Amino acid sequence: MADAPIGGAAPAPRFPVPTLPVPPVGVVGLGQLGGSLADALAAGGRPVSGWDVDPAARDAAAARGVRITQEMAGVVVLAVPLPAMASALEGLTVDPDATITDLGSVKRPVLETLAATLGNRVVGGHPMCGTERSGHAAVDPTLFTGARWALCLEPDTDLSRWLRVAEVALAVGAEVVPVTAAEHDDAVAAISHVPHLLAAALAAAAAEAGPLALALAAGSFAGGTRVVGSDPAFVTAMVEGNAVPTAAALARVQQQLARPWPELVAAGHAVVTRTAGRRTVRVPLDRAALLSLGRAGGAVTRRLAAFVEGWVPEPA
Repeated sequence: MADAPIGGAAPAPRFPVPTLPVPPVGVVGLGQLGGSLADALAAGGRPVSGWDVDPAARDAAAARGVRITQEMAGVVVLAVPLPAMASALEGLTVDPDATITDLGSVKRPVLETLAATLGNRVVGGHPMCGTERSGHAAVDPTLFTGARWALCLEPDTDLSRWLRVAEVALAVGAEVVPVTAAEHDDAVAAISHVPHLLAAALAAAAAEAGPLALALAAGSFAGGTRVVGSDPAFVTAMVEGNAVPTAAALARVQQQLARPWPELVAAGHAVVTRTAGRRTVRVPLDRAALLSLGRAGGAVTRRLAAFVEGWVPEPA
């Protein structure tokens, strides 16, 4: 299908674009997400270093070929729990021109905290992947393959730094979704944070039903409660860090539960079983155009000189 621009025509470069050196990546926090990212980058030949306060995590990453150091440059990725974001760089030597990004599940409070000391060197990010497991034992270099990676484009975001982080995400097989921090937090409240609360409620309610109910629990219960296996401290920090959007999303769920049950079941079934095609698009390197792509439900899949290539969903 023919390419189509979003947010304006994608200009073709008049002259060859020189190949710039690929900046190194430093990963702070080598648990499931950070360790998986470092492994995937190293496997692809990208210069990558890492650090973790846990010696066991450092040793495990070193055994997989990650250079362990407290000196960071290029693109520095903060893959630490939300409460540790503000202090993640303490004790490290970070190049003053390094671009800082994070993998946190909430964006507005993280960006406010980091921007206070790092300014527009910060590009907020959140890969939509991971499992209920955690720590360096849960590292999987294929974790990001095909995943959506939300990447924040604020009014003061440096586009060149945004592209550096986007290229890191693309290098490990993810698809980049341009968003604002506010849009991200509203969206993940509905599709991530509320599901964690509902899973906890379902498990607690089943336990109240007694041991027979738990003994009979099978696939639907296991699927509905899978994320309850996540670290409770992680989940609590996530939902409390995004409390207002999460409360609004939970209220919408409660409204849905008040509908007649046949109507509710049919409406939910229609959402999860609908199919839609994809249309390839090319988007200029412009904030408004990139955000239009994300708001349309699309993603960036490739950087092509003066524009990016991606897709948007076709109507179902």
